Amino acid sequence: MIEDRTSDIETLRERVARIAEYLHIDAKRADLAALEERTTAPDFWDNQSSAQQVMAQASGLRDEIVAYESLVTDLGDLDVANELAVAGGDEDLAAEAGASIKDLTRRANDLELASWFTGEFDHGDALVTILPGQGGLEAQDWAEMLMKMLSKYAASRKWKVDIHDAPDGVELGIDRAVFTVHGRNAYGMLASEHGVHRLVRISPTDEKKRRQTTFAKVEILPVLPDDVEVEIRDEDIRVDVYRSSGPGGQSVNTTDSAVRITHMPSGLVVTCQNEKSQLKNKETAMLILRSRLYELEEEKRLAELDVLKGEKQQISFGSQIRNYVLYPYQLVKDVRTGIETGDVNGVLDGDIDGFVVGYHRWRVSGEQALAVGVGDE
Repeated sequence: MIEDRTSDIETLRERVARIAEYLHIDAKRADLAALEERTTAPDFWDNQSSAQQVMAQASGLRDEIVAYESLVTDLGDLDVANELAVAGGDEDLAAEAGASIKDLTRRANDLELASWFTGEFDHGDALVTILPGQGGLEAQDWAEMLMKMLSKYAASRKWKVDIHDAPDGVELGIDRAVFTVHGRNAYGMLASEHGVHRLVRISPTDEKKRRQTTFAKVEILPVLPDDVEVEIRDEDIRVDVYRSSGPGGQSVNTTDSAVRITHMPSGLVVTCQNEKSQLKNKETAMLILRSRLYELEEEKRLAELDVLKGEKQQISFGSQIRNYVLYPYQLVKDVRTGIETGDVNGVLDGDIDGFVVGYHRWRVSGEQALAVGVGDE
């Protein structure tokens, strides 16, 4: 029997109309037109820095408007396809309509989320670091599983992932992972994944097949725009080069292309080894160092509150943001939002949209409740 999706389509159409209101789409069209008018001025490129900022702002507005308009268009096409499927009893067309509902719902989620990202760096790229915690070799394996999960999630959103450092663990997994996710709203979206992740499963290395609990920490930082100033003096850093030990091909592993930068005043150490070029590895390591130094400065200014990372936590029991249980039952549950699913394999394969969107709904509702409480005082 063909399922009629008319009710779902109408619900989604009403939601998209509400999204247009709080995104102020009409106002953004006017803003874009004004910016495009500025680019036609004869002296527009006389000030390169200002011109680039205008172009970037116009590009962001254009992307948001196009995303909304294409959503409206595709929703209309879906309505027609659904009518034809129901009228003609076309199962293939009905299946396509069902897949389209899922796709359009996700795109609506993205637009809704974009309106919640008001931080200075929310719309930009994300620097991701994954560190094994308690659990020994198991934690290194878990760190690699998390790297694959986040990489597959990024791929599902058509974001680009550049891995900078992911050396192999002692026997399995990885010692750590550092990579950049390039894509619109990548930092804002992935902020949901910052924190300690806990895995419960039968140990693959234990001959007695006992249950093992392991931990790994995911750190999400923004990739800083060039116009954000972070002072790094040459005399404050030490640069060491060494032979790459991670994956990357024979040409990487036979030259001293890996770079380690130590920032002596802070004690921060940054490594990058996945590029063939020593110069490229050094440039990337400096970008990572800038983000981490900026984080330290924010930490100093705000004392107890770390805006970019949240509270510092031990990578151990009681500090986790999400539990992944593979045994004795199958369940992934977010400690903060209460969102859960039994599709553990799907989650580990990158299907974490429900957790990401749910986290930001929870975050925004909490901020709104706090604002109302403050206003009532």
